[in-house]
Amino acid sequence: MAARNRYYHGPVSDHFDGTRFLNPAGEPETDRSFGDLLRWRRDAVDNAWPSAVGVAPVVPDARVDGLRLTMVGHATLLIQIGGLNLLTDPVWSDRASPLAFAGPKRVTAPGVELDALPPIDAILLSHNHYDHLDMATLAKLVARHDPLIVTPLGNDRIIHRRVPKARIVAGDWGDHFDVAPGATVHIVPALHWSSRGPRDRRMALWGGFVLEAAGKRVYFAGDTGYGTGAIFRDIGARFGPVDLAILPIGAYDPRWFMAAQHCDPEEAIRIMLDVGAKAAVGMHWGTFKLTDEARDDPERRLAAGLLARGIEPSRFAALHPADVADFG
Repeated sequence: MAARNRYYHGPVSDHFDGTRFLNPAGEPETDRSFGDLLRWRRDAVDNAWPSAVGVAPVVPDARVDGLRLTMVGHATLLIQIGGLNLLTDPVWSDRASPLAFAGPKRVTAPGVELDALPPIDAILLSHNHYDHLDMATLAKLVARHDPLIVTPLGNDRIIHRRVPKARIVAGDWGDHFDVAPGATVHIVPALHWSSRGPRDRRMALWGGFVLEAAGKRVYFAGDTGYGTGAIFRDIGARFGPVDLAILPIGAYDPRWFMAAQHCDPEEAIRIMLDVGAKAAVGMHWGTFKLTDEARDDPERRLAAGLLARGIEPSRFAALHPADVADFG
């Protein structure tokens, strides 16, 4: 009996077969078998992380006229642009897991305490993995701020089951939504996959976002591999030069297992160049130990990669929790 998609029902397309979503044609396959998982765990490199890294949380301004980023941790950032406040993939829980007592545990406290957030107008939610879609956090944000959640197809149903009052717009790659007067969010492709459990692989769509507001463009990539690079060159061609790219730089080892779904720092630099970003920041590193690399390896390799290409280090910085960066 064929599997039934529990999250989304819609027409077949070039990246939806009627049951499961697909990465763009010609890109590497992200599915891994149970045998692959066992091989990874058997051969895993022992790069122990510290149990905790100190963070001094900051208190953001209520509104910012220009463009400012504040790193909360992992893929959670506060974007303040033209008086608008947005969060990306908000996770304030101690674990990136369906279980409160097991799974990856955060080693850095959030760079902004939940109660210290300014009014949140919108949330950009890239996909349904537990280190990006955290129900406990979303429930609190909806109760306190009533933000508009923008997300790819199928994730709206997942959220509404636990947070029925959430305001959500769900769209396909290529769709766009106005989140405030003069502020538009476009959903763009990413090379990744999705699941909340063992029986729903690729039943909800994944993606990134391009935010256009206050005369600027901000690209949040979500989780993505690099693949052929075609989707990033297409983003650069479609939107023109991006003012700021928020790119993943961690959770990439071992490459035979992770390359199709998570880029490494050198590939993140290629994405920055492909989309024509004037500046970039690195996220998705240093908070949850998800893969085999040492905790400081993404930051070190990013710096080395920029040096090798002759790129000014300040153009692409790896953000730590509580870091604040302004982009004029």
